[in-house]
Amino acid sequence: MPDRMPSLSRRGLVGGASLLLAAGPAAAAAPPPTPADIGNVQGGRVTFPNWKGEADRPSPPPPNPMPPGERVGFAIVGLGRLSLEELLPAFAECKQARPVALVSGTPDKLKAVGAQYGIKPEALYSYADFDRIAENPEVKVVYIVLPNGLHHEYVLRAARAGKHVLCEKPMANTSAEAREMVAACRDARVKLMIAYRCQYEPYNRRATALLRDGGLGAARFMEASNTQVQGEVPQWRFSKALAGGGALPDIGLYCLNAARFYSGEEPVEVFARIHNTPDDPRYREVEESIAFMLRFPSGLMANCAASYGAHESKDMRVRLEKGWIDVENAFAYQGQSMRVATRDGKAEAIRELRLGQKNQFAAEIDHMAQCVLQDRVPRTPGEEGLQDQVIMEALYRSAETGAAVALPAVEGRDTTRGPALEEEE
Repeated sequence: MPDRMPSLSRRGLVGGASLLLAAGPAAAAAPPPTPADIGNVQGGRVTFPNWKGEADRPSPPPPNPMPPGERVGFAIVGLGRLSLEELLPAFAECKQARPVALVSGTPDKLKAVGAQYGIKPEALYSYADFDRIAENPEVKVVYIVLPNGLHHEYVLRAARAGKHVLCEKPMANTSAEAREMVAACRDARVKLMIAYRCQYEPYNRRATALLRDGGLGAARFMEASNTQVQGEVPQWRFSKALAGGGALPDIGLYCLNAARFYSGEEPVEVFARIHNTPDDPRYREVEESIAFMLRFPSGLMANCAASYGAHESKDMRVRLEKGWIDVENAFAYQGQSMRVATRDGKAEAIRELRLGQKNQFAAEIDHMAQCVLQDRVPRTPGEEGLQDQVIMEALYRSAETGAAVALPAVEGRDTTRGPALEEEE
């Protein structure tokens, strides 16, 4: 009886066939890979030539991260929702920054998050021993992510420790505090940047460029809204001492700052109205809703609204002489889109611009790191945050008195900002 043939699995057949093909003449005749497939290395960076046709957008270049040991070390001060849900995850997309220290008043959370991100145990600080951060040479930047009313104290302590500072918005509770923060960082010769993430987000940047290049004529009106429904759970946002105010400094600030950075101008007059739902205990100290108007020297007027009691809307609209620009979700963490309208003969053409999405938190963190590495002034320095504090105080005065409030005229554009961002940032 003949021996049985050994059974062959499908995987075995495929593997055997692959070996035969690799050994055969066809393999020897295969063409070598092309530069479009393997790319080139230039200055330590891998690049690829465009492999797409003219009708399609070219692929973005591959990331060009610095070696981990050469990236700028950040200490995150405060492990609340923003730090844990957005900022620490964003470091995975950073190219020039890395987290090297954490600060929290909750020991078990501090230990858990430190383990998650590989932070050395000796670089886990409480608020009481925060000042020891001066002894940690890996920490170059301290990122303050605390309730607004604590920004002033910790920016001053970081400056005394000789560390550069990235501070969440709003910068402080008052313009007087903001001035002290600017002066403290200047005297300590450290950089101070305010985390206006929208100024680093691609859609807001493109809308700003379209407004300013003149192709759509002069801007006449802006409409900005930032609303959300706030829960009834107790939280620091309902405390004036911790928040400085309600909807205005928390979410209305996005509208205010966008009107300023889109146009590059500073308002010369402001007007505001505030409404609180009667007998709602959440709004004993802070405002629920605010509507305000900004008038700029060019004649541009911005109408803005912010509320803790209206369904989520975070949009920016610009009306110009020759068209309009709408940015949906302009102030959201993600989900931006943009439409631009212009005349097309006897018709109106409305086109949608689709830009590559980028993590705006990673963009702002990397910008701060680059400023440290290159000794540059940040695009959004302390002076940018100070100006918003001055304007917010004028808005509160207007709401209290019922009258418009005049502000000193400021000549020129972008007077509170650092150098323009580079295209690749």
